[in-house]
Amino acid sequence: MVKVKFAVPKGHLERATFEILEQAGYTISGRERTYRPAINDPNIELKVLRPQEIPVSVGEGLQDVGITGLDWVKETGSDVEVLLDLEYSKVRLVLAVPKSWRRINSLSDLLEMFIPKGRNVRVSTEYLNVTSEYIKRNPVYRRFFQGSEPLLVTPWWRKGVNERVSIYLSFGATEAKPPEDADAIVDVVETGTSLEENNLKAVETIMESTAVLIANRDSLKDPMKREKIYDILTLLKGVVDGRKKFHIFVNVSEENLQELLKSLPALKRPTISPLSEKGWYSVNTVIDRDLFLECLPTLRRLAQGLVVYEPRQVLLLDQVTPSDAREEKRARDEA
Repeated sequence: MVKVKFAVPKGHLERATFEILEQAGYTISGRERTYRPAINDPNIELKVLRPQEIPVSVGEGLQDVGITGLDWVKETGSDVEVLLDLEYSKVRLVLAVPKSWRRINSLSDLLEMFIPKGRNVRVSTEYLNVTSEYIKRNPVYRRFFQGSEPLLVTPWWRKGVNERVSIYLSFGATEAKPPEDADAIVDVVETGTSLEENNLKAVETIMESTAVLIANRDSLKDPMKREKIYDILTLLKGVVDGRKKFHIFVNVSEENLQELLKSLPALKRPTISPLSEKGWYSVNTVIDRDLFLECLPTLRRLAQGLVVYEPRQVLLLDQVTPSDAREEKRARDEA
């Protein structure tokens, strides 16, 4: 079988990514010493890259599948298939200005304050494209400059025509730029503590981002690669779903069984098994974590001997089968 090339991120996404892979059943070794760690699936070839690079590498077919931030998928504009929201490393991409600018609480305020006075607006960010598109959609910007492109500035090239609003590429420490080197920044925040410590305030949220599993579109058309990619998807989705569930076992008397079943939300249908003592049953099911506290009074009233587990994975296999395989299965079932 051909190997599937799987890019995993270096940096702030790294720890949580390896945790979810290991929880999914993969064993990974050597990641502390090499950018090509070993994995216990002989048909997967891992490579560690920066999250900024992964959408481009996957989109160009250099890698078949990868984990990166949704923010970098949007920033690079890469043509990839987003297979799964992995629901970790949740951040917001925000526009922030100095906290002392009390009259400026939006991008529109910033433009209204600076442009009529002949003062240019400078924005520092790692997200040149997302920031440019966001600024161009602003109604005040459109009123002043119609559809003109903000000037994008890097050490190697300049792009755009509107020098009145310039977006400068930041190589890190973006929060340190205002007010001397920039009037505003666009950066990711998780708690907002870093902005606070640098005397900045977030005035607008541009987008929300999490880690996502992405795939090359041509790789998904290759039958052999697609099967392995869907194996990865199945295992990772199992972890994502498992983190939202509780696996519970309860003992219940026959007289309370039906009432309990009516009030107990189950993943599909609960498993019911008779106990050695006549008139008693064991109920085995998976429920949403969010519903557990709501169900607890009913369980206390009707059941006996509650055991709760945190499942490592919940594999809903029919939800991650390739569409053509689902059609084949449906045809066999109908035959």
